Amino acid sequence: MAKQKIVLAYSGGLDTSVILKWLKETYDAEIITFTADIGQREELDGLEAKALATGASKVYIDDLQDEFAKDFIFPMFQAGALYEGQYLLGTSIARPLIAKRMVEIARAEGATAIAHGATGKGNDQVRFELAAAALAPEIEVIAPWRSEQFRNEFPGRAEMIAFAEKHGIPVTASAAKPYSTDRNLLHISFESGMLEDPWFDASADSCKDMYVLSVSPEDAPDQAEYVELTFEQGNCVAINGEKLSPLGVMNKLNELGGKHGIGRVDMVENRFVGMKSRGVYETPGGTILFTAHRKMESLTMDRDVMHLRDSLISKYATLVYNGFWFAPERLALQALVTESQKNVTGVVRLKLYKGNVIGAGVQSPVSLYNPDIATMEADPSQAYNQDDATGFIHLNALRLKVASGVAQNKQ
Repeated sequence: MAKQKIVLAYSGGLDTSVILKWLKETYDAEIITFTADIGQREELDGLEAKALATGASKVYIDDLQDEFAKDFIFPMFQAGALYEGQYLLGTSIARPLIAKRMVEIARAEGATAIAHGATGKGNDQVRFELAAAALAPEIEVIAPWRSEQFRNEFPGRAEMIAFAEKHGIPVTASAAKPYSTDRNLLHISFESGMLEDPWFDASADSCKDMYVLSVSPEDAPDQAEYVELTFEQGNCVAINGEKLSPLGVMNKLNELGGKHGIGRVDMVENRFVGMKSRGVYETPGGTILFTAHRKMESLTMDRDVMHLRDSLISKYATLVYNGFWFAPERLALQALVTESQKNVTGVVRLKLYKGNVIGAGVQSPVSLYNPDIATMEADPSQAYNQDDATGFIHLNALRLKVASGVAQNKQ
């Protein structure tokens, strides 16, 4: 009888390396590992050999960077998504793509289950499993960290390191970097370790070696740099006149943003599972793109369409953060967002300087800004009659006057 097959989301770190061997022994199963290449760069080096040496029967390492940029990052940025006013959702938006590909592999390989190494305290477990439920409800999800048996066997990292040494699993667990990271095309995140103290200053000189994608603003060039982003229907299609794919846009903006110390965020956020957590993020390219996109919208998007879309930003961002990318309500919101972006076309000029993204000009062939109407000088078009504002103000003041009268009568 053929063994059960389990597809494991595999990073090659301590947790998933131990989980690979543990799943194989506990379930007497064939373990197929899957790693999504979504911009981790050197973190992928040697991963296939390590997975096979640890006991995987088959290894998938799929380059999903193009799909990640085009079908996940760009639609989310069109929506202006920002979680709790600060977080550009770099980790959150990657999870549905990873889950989608895991499900595809599981079906192709005849696997009955998928597994992940997300902890029982975090958001990722929810994101992976909600995506899997939406795409393949028939496939079982195994979450070792929610297994009492697994937690009893591995109450701490010391036990995991001992297990790895016993089974000849090469791991790089070190006290020199007592924090965890998650890197992709959009960002890199840092959490746990010394960062669990919200008073700890992650911007201090002693932490400079922690950062990967950007220099500190203090070390950025003393000379500002200008960059022009060209948009078509809400998507950036060129930088400084050079046409680029979504992946090309992200790579170029990450390079520029990192050079100028742009995109660092240190925040305490509200996890979906109920607790607060502290995270430090580097999102250099995403920060530039987010700012440029908003400036393009300011010139080309109808006021009430913008305000309607803006009223949904918190909802949209929360859906992404909580793992509802494939939910019908997110798809419905995306349809509205897509419609809102039809005229978001033109060029935005920005100045990059020591951690700052400064607007330096915007133009569009479909601009809604009319200098003849907006001017403080005489309006040659006579499209706006200032006398009309008197009635406009009187009508809008009516309810305020009525409420004031009622309040005075009460006194």
